[in-house]
Amino acid sequence: MLTRITTALLGAVALVGALLTLGPPAGAAVPDTIPLTITNNSGRGEALYVYNLGTLLTTGQQGWADANGAFHAWPAGGNPPTPAPDASIPGPAAGRSTTVRIPKFSGRIYFSYGQKLMFGLTAGGLVQPAVQNPGDANRNILFNWSEYTLNDSGLWLNSTQVDMFSAPYAVGVQRADGSTVSTGHLKAGGYSGVFTALRGQPGGWANLIQSRSDGTVLRALSPLYGVETGALPSTVLDDYVNRVWQKYTTTTLTVTPFADQPGTTYRGRVSGGVLNFTDASGAVVAGFQKPDAASVFGCHKLLDAPNDAVRGPISRTLCAGFNRSTLLVDPSQPDTTTANFYQDAVTNHYARAIHARMADGKAYAFAFDDVGQQESLVHDGSPRQAYLTLDPLS
Repeated sequence: MLTRITTALLGAVALVGALLTLGPPAGAAVPDTIPLTITNNSGRGEALYVYNLGTLLTTGQQGWADANGAFHAWPAGGNPPTPAPDASIPGPAAGRSTTVRIPKFSGRIYFSYGQKLMFGLTAGGLVQPAVQNPGDANRNILFNWSEYTLNDSGLWLNSTQVDMFSAPYAVGVQRADGSTVSTGHLKAGGYSGVFTALRGQPGGWANLIQSRSDGTVLRALSPLYGVETGALPSTVLDDYVNRVWQKYTTTTLTVTPFADQPGTTYRGRVSGGVLNFTDASGAVVAGFQKPDAASVFGCHKLLDAPNDAVRGPISRTLCAGFNRSTLLVDPSQPDTTTANFYQDAVTNHYARAIHARMADGKAYAFAFDDVGQQESLVHDGSPRQAYLTLDPLS
């Protein structure tokens, strides 16, 4: 079964979208395409397939790019979904590199080992893999993806675990001055270490892991998908959420959502079961019902974050505080002291396990992991080249 991807899960893309308002540096010019060098350090012998899928920013059309960066619009789809054209690009063999060109897209770069991925088309657009569904055609394929936006303001390229933790990779960009920055590499033993940590965590966290019938570990689903599929109990965060609601019945929660605007603060108190926030004048500007686990892990539903100037920024901050379990230790949010993250027994253990094993500590383990700049993202306003490095599964 294929399911259309939902924007609620694309925290990294949401971040990129928010950054699109930034203007390019004076004198900078971003070409129509830039090179992306894909290096296969996985040590795996299977064929590698690469896909560059997204929205062409100049026209808003959905489609794919070939190895030369040329855009191809998707044909019309159907109901049920019709198979999408084969958009795969042959990837490099183990120990080798391949350079392709990426256009001004907002989309994803998929890669898969051993088998091509299957995509579908409906009247509404592209249908992407949804391996939380047992019948998904891509369920037994080892694959992953990166998200990026390249536009006139530069390149944003991430390493994401918002939907799942799977085949490891890192991303990088060469800046205009010739220097290179990267993120996404795991510590030695970090890949298997994440799965070991989940297996050792009581309460259903081991059920997030998906394996093939031959025993190959394919991925760990995000806890949102775990809750939605019943792999993780829907009550998994209830104890922590209840304690937060109790604390802020008598204590004020202060949210300062913009790091560059320290004077913009909102104060929250629970009254009548609702966490209400007031602005400097004392007017109520946002209210939140007590969230369930799906709302916290997905940063949506009862923690919806519209693209506005008040509710969305407050919700993003709350989402980060719940996932990192910092709301009880610090009444001033966001708490950006990483030593405080994931310390409660009730927390997002998926995010905890991933962050602890990243070489630089950065990850996109939930939708708004960029709060406090904890995300695995590279950006440059005048990129010379991008990099995608596939790492060993060890």
